[in-house]
Amino acid sequence: MITLALSKGRIFDEIMPLLAAAGIEVLEDPEKSRKLILATNQPDVRVVLVRASDVPTYVQYGGADMGVCGKDTLIEHSAEWGGAARAGLFLPLDLRIARCRVSVAVRSDFDYEHAVRQGARLRVASKYTAIARDFFATKGVHVDMIKLYGSMELAPLTGLADAIVDLVSTGNTLKANHLVEVERIMDISSHLVVNQAALKLKQAPLRRIIDAFASAIPPAEGG
Repeated sequence: MITLALSKGRIFDEIMPLLAAAGIEVLEDPEKSRKLILATNQPDVRVVLVRASDVPTYVQYGGADMGVCGKDTLIEHSAEWGGAARAGLFLPLDLRIARCRVSVAVRSDFDYEHAVRQGARLRVASKYTAIARDFFATKGVHVDMIKLYGSMELAPLTGLADAIVDLVSTGNTLKANHLVEVERIMDISSHLVVNQAALKLKQAPLRRIIDAFASAIPPAEGG
């Protein structure tokens, strides 16, 4: 049995064409079913639905043989383990789906450039603390990190933080909350992650899926 860990929403929707290329069809709509384990048209392949941030953990500990999650999630998970390899994870493919970016945002009336230029110590709220710390350390900016898990836009609005580091897609949520994107840290897309032990034990079926995904990956922007 091959177990694939996915999260609901955009990643699930955008992975469907790649699964189809591998001859795999999920038999139930996760938005309509209460089940957390979904069967597919392949009797030896199943999908488990987990939180996006939990995908690397399920793959690392063998709850799933492979999974799909954003580069942001992989960086944060790898930071806890000293790298993906140490966590027993193999990252064979950038699937180029669920694209967005990690950016710094502040209140529209906050002079971010002046604060950075003057060497101010910034309070930064983020779910992505490893990415944020590395980014500001590279810039030589001193920050106090505040770990949040949701409603990130509230932090600057309530005075909890000077800035946030968060995922941005269209930027509409920032605008609606009178925040502005001031720095783009990195582009994000979803990657395939595979349990290294499973790759040895189930090499043929896993390689078949990996190769099918590779042949069906959307072209790179501008390519």
